[in-house]
Amino acid sequence: MAEKEIIIDAIINGEKYKAEKQEPRENPTHPNEIVGYAPVNTVEDTIKAIDVAHETFITWRESSIDDRVERMRRAIQKIKDNTPEIAKLLSREHGKALYDSEGEIGVSLMWMEYACDNVKEVLKNEVQEHDNGKTIIAKDAIGVVSAITPWNYPISLSTIKIAPALLAGNTMVLKPSPLAPLAVSRVVEIIADEFPPGVLNMVHGEADVGVELTSNPKIAKIAFTGGTETAKHIMKAAADTIKHMTLELGGNDAAIILSDFDVNDVRAMRRLVISNFLTAGQICMIAKRVYVDQSIYDQFVEKYIEAANKWIRVGDPFDNNVTVGPVNNQKQAEYVQSLVDDAAGKGAKIVKLGTILDQELFEEGYFMQPTVVLGADQNDPIVVEEQFGPTVPILPFENDQHAIELANDSIFGLTSSVWGKEEHAIDVAKHIQAGTTMINTAAVQGLDVRFPFGGVKQSGIGREYGKEGILAYTDTHVINVPKNRDLPYIPE
Repeated sequence: MAEKEIIIDAIINGEKYKAEKQEPRENPTHPNEIVGYAPVNTVEDTIKAIDVAHETFITWRESSIDDRVERMRRAIQKIKDNTPEIAKLLSREHGKALYDSEGEIGVSLMWMEYACDNVKEVLKNEVQEHDNGKTIIAKDAIGVVSAITPWNYPISLSTIKIAPALLAGNTMVLKPSPLAPLAVSRVVEIIADEFPPGVLNMVHGEADVGVELTSNPKIAKIAFTGGTETAKHIMKAAADTIKHMTLELGGNDAAIILSDFDVNDVRAMRRLVISNFLTAGQICMIAKRVYVDQSIYDQFVEKYIEAANKWIRVGDPFDNNVTVGPVNNQKQAEYVQSLVDDAAGKGAKIVKLGTILDQELFEEGYFMQPTVVLGADQNDPIVVEEQFGPTVPILPFENDQHAIELANDSIFGLTSSVWGKEEHAIDVAKHIQAGTTMINTAAVQGLDVRFPFGGVKQSGIGREYGKEGILAYTDTHVINVPKNRDLPYIPE
C-alpha cells in the first residue's frame, strides 16, 4: 500500500497560508515515489511574513520568560508524542536510516529542554553596585530573526535556532530547505501552535525568498546553516542594514590518528567509521579527512576496513539492519562520485566498504556504496573540498607537527578529532584550528548541547548550543545609574 502524500503550507500569523505553486519532494530511496509537496512562496508572501513578525515583536518582547518557557515545554511534549510519525516522514523524504532520524529528533529535544532549563538564568539582569553608582546589564531581544536551514539535519538545525530565539523574546521567519521540507514543517507547526500568532512563521521557496529574508530592513538577525559560498551572498545582502548573524557553515574536518592509537580497539575503530559514514557522510561536522601516523598506517587501514565492513550495511532506511541509506539527492550523489572518480583517475586506490543488502533497491535509489580513498594527495579535490557524502580519504603523516600542518591546511575549521593516548591527544588538539576538537571520538558522538558549537576561518561566525547559543539571540543593554550625574569640570 502506497504511503499517503504529505502536503504542507507556509505559516503566517498563526494560519496555514496556501501558495499558488507547490514543489514535489521525492523519496531518495525510491525516486519515483513522491513523499509530499511543499509550497513555493513568493517574495510578496515573504514580506507579509516578515511584516507580521515585526509587528508581533512589539508585544512578544514584553512577554515573561516563564510564559515563553511554558509554551516551549508544551511544544516539546507534543514533538515527543509525535516522534514516531515525524521520524518516519524524515526518513522517507531524506533517506537517512530510521534510527538516525530518531536520533536527530532526540538531539533536537535535548537542546530545546536545555534552553528551557537555562534561559532564565542566562538572561537575568546582572546588577553591579560600585563606587560610581549602579550598573544594570540586561539582555534584550533583538527583533525579527530570519532562519535559513539545510537539508541534512533539517529538524535539529531548525530547533537550534527556534528555541533560543523565541525564548529570548524574538520573533522568527524560518525557511527550510526544499530538499527536506516536510518533517521539519511538521515540527515547526507544532511549535508555532503553542505560541501567539506571528511569533513563529515559516515560508518555503527559491533563492528570491532567501534574498528577501537576508536583505529586508525589518530583519534584525540572520541565523543560517549551510554552504560557505551561500553565506558570502548572505553577508553581502545583509550589509546595507548591518544585521546580526550566526553562520554555521561548511567543514572539512580532520581526524588525526596518533602513533599511540590502539588499532585493535574495536570500539574506537567503530566510532571512527561511524564518524565518517553516519547519515551517508552528509553531516557538516563529520570526519572528512583521516590522517594516520605513518608508523601504524598499514595496520590502521587494515583494521579500519575490517571495522567498516562490519558496520556499514547499505539499504532501505526502514530496514532495522541498515546503517547507511541513500544520498539525499541526485545532484549530491553525482558530486561525491565525481570526487571519487577524480581521485581514481590520479592513481588513488578506491576501496568499497560494507554490504549492499538489496542490489535492486540500490540501483533504483540515490545510493552510493561507501568508499575509502587511499593514496590521494593533500591537494586533491577529495581532500581539499567538503565531500558531504559516503567517502573518506586516509593519508599518512610523518610526525605530530606534520599532522597539525596538514589538518590546518584548509579554509575550513568547524570540528576536528585527535585519536590516541588522552594526554598526547589533548596536547595535539591545542594546536588545531577548529571550533571544536574531540578526543577519541568525532562528529555527533562527541556533541554536547551544553557547550558552544561553531566554526573558525570560513566555517562560520558565532556559536550555537550552550549558554552562548542563547545569548546569540540577544543584545546587551547597559543601564548606568551614576552617583554624580554631571561632569566634574563643568563650570557653574
